[in-house]
Amino acid sequence: MITSKSPYILLGLCFTSCAVGPDFKLPDSVVPATWGFGNSQPVAATPANPADLSQWWHRFNDAKLNSLVEQALDANLDVKIAVARLRQARAQRQGASASFWPWLNSSGGESQSAVGGSGPAAGSSSSYHGSLSAAWELDLFGGNRRNLESASARQAAVAADLDATRLSLAAEVALTYCQLRSIQDQLTVAHRNLSTQQHSSEITHDRRSAGFASDLDVVNADALVASTKAQIPSLETSARHSTHAIAVLLGRPPADLLGMFTKVAPVPTASATIPTGIPSDLLRRRPDIRSAEASAHAATANIGVAVADLFPKFTLNGSINQQSAKLSDWLSPSARSSSFGPSFNWALFQGGAIQANIRVQQALRDQSLLAYRKSVLIALQEVEDAMVAGTNEQKRCASLIEAVAANRRAVELSTQLYTAGQTDFINVLNAQRSLLQSESELTLSHLAMATDLIALYKALGGGW
Repeated sequence: MITSKSPYILLGLCFTSCAVGPDFKLPDSVVPATWGFGNSQPVAATPANPADLSQWWHRFNDAKLNSLVEQALDANLDVKIAVARLRQARAQRQGASASFWPWLNSSGGESQSAVGGSGPAAGSSSSYHGSLSAAWELDLFGGNRRNLESASARQAAVAADLDATRLSLAAEVALTYCQLRSIQDQLTVAHRNLSTQQHSSEITHDRRSAGFASDLDVVNADALVASTKAQIPSLETSARHSTHAIAVLLGRPPADLLGMFTKVAPVPTASATIPTGIPSDLLRRRPDIRSAEASAHAATANIGVAVADLFPKFTLNGSINQQSAKLSDWLSPSARSSSFGPSFNWALFQGGAIQANIRVQQALRDQSLLAYRKSVLIALQEVEDAMVAGTNEQKRCASLIEAVAANRRAVELSTQLYTAGQTDFINVLNAQRSLLQSESELTLSHLAMATDLIALYKALGGGW
């Protein structure tokens, strides 16, 4: 029996009842206590504040790189798209919170109807009507609260996605910039070796004219010069492509930055000692993990939204209506009628559709929890991979530096001996080829070390 106190009882239940459906609980993830690369690696494996990794690109001590990253973060189109998505998520959350407020609607108008038949008796009558109605759904079983919880979690996921976009953008700008500087190094190496090879070619031509060298020596020398020359146009094309890519990352036309990189600079380097922290730090620092966690939270809350459909929905309704035949009488008390009272709506049978939807939401929750656990494992793998690659590349670079020094000495000695007629030109040719190869590999090793550091900063989640 519904009494005059029933609305207040329902209102009390609205604020004291529990929301149906499961509460979100983050699944346990297999996170090791320490990193697998151990204390022998050049890292500071201690708990790290996110501020320690903020603006990590400044650690490369390259003012131009710093400027490019900051411009990209401000103007990149992917970042702007992510910002717009965050605005959308905030608006959707605001829309979800509207279900806690009463709804108020109004309507009104004039209607005319014909009276009598045809002829002089025919005529029309007018009536004027207006209404004001209100309704407030009492969230007794928490369906609206779960919906708001889901919308809040989705907003958190989109905010984390924005951080992930910024992190990926900073890494991409830094990587492309390092690639450009590496290509410039390779061009410098190619031009320097080309000059050496052209000098050797001139020597062979002179020695053949004097009868001390064969045509084979001349042909081999010219072939090496031509082979080195052939590498330069491809490197110039790659340099131009990298410049175009940086411009687009900055939200600018591809050709806008062509004059910015005319001055050659080396691949920027940074200290290999990075405050990696402990593996569990990634759970809060990596934006993709935070996004996966928030998505799992939203999916869990959606189960409660679906379960709430099993229960009746109670609403407080009220309306005021005005209707009169004359406009002058429209505001008179006799033209007014009103109604107020609670109502409920209960879906008693829908062929199992509600239960099916609950199972759908449960399956989606399970998928999102598994996706979260997968994102954690991938994050751990990326950090471990980047550390192993960086450490081994440092060793490789040290060996290449020794190889370049030895090959340069070999070129000098073989050239001197060939000029003095004490060795064959094939030794000069082999020494020059080995020098070009080792110097090229050294420039690529410098790029690989920078790439590994960038990958490690990205894997650690940056400063977001």
